[in-house]
Amino acid sequence: MSAVAHAPGHADAHAGIRQYCTFWVDGLFFGLDVEWVQEVLRYQQMTVVPCAPESVLGLINLRGQIVTALDLRCRLGLPPRADGVLPMNVIVRSRGEVVSLLVDDIGEVIDTDARDLQPTPANLPTTVQDAVLGVMPLAGAILLVLDADRAVDVSTLADSTGGTP
Repeated sequence: MSAVAHAPGHADAHAGIRQYCTFWVDGLFFGLDVEWVQEVLRYQQMTVVPCAPESVLGLINLRGQIVTALDLRCRLGLPPRADGVLPMNVIVRSRGEVVSLLVDDIGEVIDTDARDLQPTPANLPTTVQDAVLGVMPLAGAILLVLDADRAVDVSTLADSTGGTP
C-alpha cells in the first residue's frame, strides 16, 4: 500500500492529508476519518434489544456507558456474517452519540491525500453508495470512505425489526 501509517497528529503537519481507520466488511475495504473514531475493540457481549431495527444487534457496556451495536453488514445490505465468526467493534462518535459499528476485521490507520477522493462507483449496491462519501484509489486496493453519520442512520432503512418482540 502506498499510504503509510504515522503517529497520531502527524496529519496536522501536512495540508490535505487525512488519516483513516480502515476495516473490512464482506470483502469491501472501508475507511473512516479518525476524527469520528473513539476506539477499536474485539468482540463484546451484547444484550439484545426487543423490536429494534434488524441492523441493531444489541447493546454493549463500554466501561459503564451503554452503546448501541450496529451490524454494518446488515446496515449496508450485505450478506450476513458466517455463523460462529465474531465481529470487531469500531466505536464511533456520531450526532452526539457513541455507536459501535460491527465489522469483519480491522486494518491499520493510514494517511492519504484527501484530494484523491473520487465519486462512489455506480456498480456498488445503493445501500453502500448511500453511506459512502467517495472512494480513494490506493496501491493494491480501493478505499471506500464511509460517512459516520450516514452509516449509523437506521431511520432510512426499511421497517424491519430484529430481536425478540
